[in-house]
Amino acid sequence: MRGSKLFMAVDLGTSFIKTGVYDLGGNCLAMASEPVPDERPGPGIFLQHGPELYGSVLRCIRKSAVQLGERAEDVCAVAFTGQMAGAMGVDENWEDVTTWSCSLDSRYLPYANRQRELFADDLFSICGTNAPVMCAKYDWFKNEFPQEHKRIAKYVMLNGYVIGKLSGIPVADACMDNSLITWTGMADIRSRSWSQELCEKMGVDKALLPRIVNGTDVGGYLSDEMAKQLGLKSGIPLVAGAGDKVSGCIGSAVFDDGDMIFEASSYGAVSAMVEDVKLDEKKRNYDVIGAMDSSGYYAHKYIQGSGIAIDWFVETFMDKDFQKAEELASKAPLGSGNMLNIGLLGGSAMPFDSEQKGLIMGHTWNHHKGHFYRSLLEGFSYDLALTLRSLESNYSSLKGQTIKLIGGGAKSAVWPQILADVTGHGFALLSRSDVALWGTALLAAAGTGAVADIKEAARANIQTGKVFTPDEAVHKAYVPYVDLYEEATVQMKDLYAKLNKL
Repeated sequence: MRGSKLFMAVDLGTSFIKTGVYDLGGNCLAMASEPVPDERPGPGIFLQHGPELYGSVLRCIRKSAVQLGERAEDVCAVAFTGQMAGAMGVDENWEDVTTWSCSLDSRYLPYANRQRELFADDLFSICGTNAPVMCAKYDWFKNEFPQEHKRIAKYVMLNGYVIGKLSGIPVADACMDNSLITWTGMADIRSRSWSQELCEKMGVDKALLPRIVNGTDVGGYLSDEMAKQLGLKSGIPLVAGAGDKVSGCIGSAVFDDGDMIFEASSYGAVSAMVEDVKLDEKKRNYDVIGAMDSSGYYAHKYIQGSGIAIDWFVETFMDKDFQKAEELASKAPLGSGNMLNIGLLGGSAMPFDSEQKGLIMGHTWNHHKGHFYRSLLEGFSYDLALTLRSLESNYSSLKGQTIKLIGGGAKSAVWPQILADVTGHGFALLSRSDVALWGTALLAAAGTGAVADIKEAARANIQTGKVFTPDEAVHKAYVPYVDLYEEATVQMKDLYAKLNKL
């Protein structure tokens, strides 16, 4: 309806920028995407230049505005979501100095490993993370590119960079929403502020860090110049938003103590709403990240590259035939015929282990492709089960909870039931798949006062569908496999290190 308020969400992803424009009824009126160019000139080098990334953002927003036609005038605010770990150094004019450096650019890892050797306990207990990124990127850039480092006025995340460019605010006013601070490795997760102790220990100048805000806070306003380019109204609020995992929790209505969601995607991730910070100091199977405001947290674990590994296997060994892979996996027995598959091809983030690689054990000439594919799905399910054990040891509210399921894996014919049987939890499909964009649009609406209660609005616009319940006998049969998976990941650590040095 012409004149009703619309809200735009911008997802700043690794491979694509996506936009969605929503009304307050949860209806998507326009959606667009644009690829993000990257350069990979050598092993471990992954470059995404700020101007090219920003250009993709502008084209994507413009596409949505064109789709809306006259209704582009009804867009009242824009909010941002996307990648939750990385760093970009910008100068006084918001010009990119470092390029956007995410975890795929692994040149920083020696600095990350050094920081963890010296400060791992502090990083985990104060910042709540196994895998700090921004602090290590800072150290790497300061040491490897000292002249460029001197030009840097602020280190920002992508939402802060794009808000700065679209609004033209002084770089001193750059912001970062509190859902993103955990993986900086420089914040106090409990006070949601930069940690003086961590910054001093790692030699970080706090003046180079952005201000920390809530997800509904306005970071700037769309400038006249950019409004003309994009086809939107000048002066509309640019709301900070939240990292993609937190935006997905908002859009999925994961708000109450004990609510959980598993995103079966490129980086499979479980998030559980909890009221306070309780860390597993021994196993470190999860991190803790801030919710959309200054109250509440998500205990969170991502299984590094899980969906990427699944895609790699089917594309490499099964001619990209996912339907055939699912069919064969459905015929393979529980435990894939006594085969164990560790699919952490790019290492483990929680607990942190950069030496980790893949491993398949127990296979014989009696195994076929279906066994191998099923064992990969089972391996990631074992990893999730271990995380749930850690979470439930600290948060009793999580025991027995049905877990919401989203992402590409939710469409699988076999994996949801494997997840249920392995973990002993029910898994429920959801009525919408655009939860991160929709959650971000709600943050935009709340940032302007158009929505008084985000939780109520989210709950009104999503329903649960089919629930996969665990078979108790099958669940008990899977327990020894979960235990063996944990033992194998621990015992293989030294062998992986030796292999990587050859």
